Amino acid sequence: MDCRDHIIVGVHVTDRVKHAIDVQNVLTDFGAHIKTRLGLHELGSGAAGAPNGLLVLEFVGSTAECDSLKRRLTAVEGVEVKIMTFSHP
Repeated sequence: MDCRDHIIVGVHVTDRVKHAIDVQNVLTDFGAHIKTRLGLHELGSGAAGAPNGLLVLEFVGSTAECDSLKRRLTAVEGVEVKIMTFSHP
């Protein structure tokens, strides 16, 4: 991966109330590599909202560091991770 590449990481979290703390702990560990974070979730009733959510991260770092983030996140039950890399000339 070239430093000019844009790496976008999609993180789908099911039962987000149950898994949010574990996901947040991983994101905190990789905080120096997360340039942008956008949280999307369905609207639901009650204070907690809908059970599922989606995070979109702009990741800055090496492919190995991004793979490490993916491994750590997918180790959390109910988390699915997809990575998109956009290369620039």
